[in-house]
Amino acid sequence: QVQLVEYGGGLVQPGGSLRLSCAASGSIFSINAMNWYRQAPGKQRELVATITGGGRTDYAASVKGRFTISRDNAKNMVYLQMKSLNPEDTAVYYCNADVISSFGGSWYNYWGQGTQVTVSS
Repeated sequence: QVQLVEYGGGLVQPGGSLRLSCAASGSIFSINAMNWYRQAPGKQRELVATITGGGRTDYAASVKGRFTISRDNAKNMVYLQMKSLNPEDTAVYYCNADVISSFGGSWYNYWGQGTQVTVSS
């Protein structure tokens, strides 16, 4: 079994910054793509940023230039540095990853429990 745990959420003022972290643990042989999603009240969950095993990144248009995704493969960690936050960024942020637990095994997709980010004055 694999667990993803996010931390670093909280309350921040508009224009502020916040860094989210996600730690993957458990039966891990390799991790492919690692992603951050978010879900605001009354809205569908949306993909915010993704980073491949090779380090290629992609972002939603709404956060490009403000958010930076990175990963530490040795620690099975993924990060989301968020800058110039605005109230529209308020949401629960979820970590997501494609993980294979053994050589020759199957890839499975896992989710964290989410961490709340609130942007408000």
